[in-house]
Amino acid sequence: MAEQTVDDQSNTFNTGRVTVLTGSYTPDTGGEGVGVTALRFTPGDGLRVVDAVAASGASYLAAHPTLPVVYTTHESTPGAVSAFALREDAAPVPLGAPLTSGGANPCHLSVHPSGDFLLTANYGTDTLPGTVAVHRLDGDGRLVDLTDVVEHKGSGPVAGRQEGTHAHQVITDPAGRYVLATDLGADTVFTYQLDAEAGRLKPVGASQLRPGSGPRHLAFTPSGELVLSADELSSTVTCHRYDAETGTLHELSRVPATAVADLPNQPGGIVTSECGRYVWVTNRGADTVAAFRIAGTELEPLGEVPSGGNWPHGLTPAPGCLLVANQHSGTVAALGVSGDGSLVEAGVVVAVASVVCALTV
Repeated sequence: MAEQTVDDQSNTFNTGRVTVLTGSYTPDTGGEGVGVTALRFTPGDGLRVVDAVAASGASYLAAHPTLPVVYTTHESTPGAVSAFALREDAAPVPLGAPLTSGGANPCHLSVHPSGDFLLTANYGTDTLPGTVAVHRLDGDGRLVDLTDVVEHKGSGPVAGRQEGTHAHQVITDPAGRYVLATDLGADTVFTYQLDAEAGRLKPVGASQLRPGSGPRHLAFTPSGELVLSADELSSTVTCHRYDAETGTLHELSRVPATAVADLPNQPGGIVTSECGRYVWVTNRGADTVAAFRIAGTELEPLGEVPSGGNWPHGLTPAPGCLLVANQHSGTVAALGVSGDGSLVEAGVVVAVASVVCALTV
């Protein structure tokens, strides 16, 4: 794997050894994985699987901001979420039994910056709506109870994908003021305020994105002034201005997510650099990861490289590289990152069945 070069305050990452946790679809959720797998990543030595723990349909992982605890979705109908305690050089261990996710097919979760609440996006089904749920956490990071479920409403023009709502991500903005939930089915980013006492979400706004775009995931620049969206249904990446006062998005520019022509493609994971100058996105269909420079309000393509497998789902930073979870090939690949934001083809690939996400801890 090529080493990352550094130019002044470029997109540098942590350069030490880290533990990487991956989530996979399991036989009961249409995959072949175990659930949560622990890998050791060391620059120069690459990736090595060290342990695994069963976790049904572990399609997304998130870490607590201050405690050695991680959370996973169980993507099924009905859905569930679980908490796990981290262990060094080993798979995490469950912290209590799973709790209902407040909907069907939970596909994303995040911990509120306060550390007191877990936020979950439930994709729903053809007949069940997308929802966003809130769980209270105790002082040890354990799941306590479900405090709120908000049902999305809306639809879009893409037949077979947008007859109803499909919540796909829920995050808190960089200032910690608003909770944002993307909805692929409604072409909307819903904005909420979280009541820190009751654990309830108050709707405060909605950003209607381009019809048929299918917003999947968002990634903020560090300043919080811009937010980039991976648009699954239109195969685009869109740069938006973020209004921190209202929690709303305003489109500035957009580009194709891949230069590979005449091939159905669905952008998946999206990550911005620590310096705020670059953004990277996975392309399921083209089987690439594309790089873009953020030039003011425009996105300039920097090229794309093979993802190191088939159907690249999740994308996460690791020391000197980006880790790609390739679902259909069952591989985790490490792509080198150059100082100019461009990517270097994978030199490290490890097998993890039906892998869909990765998290460095």
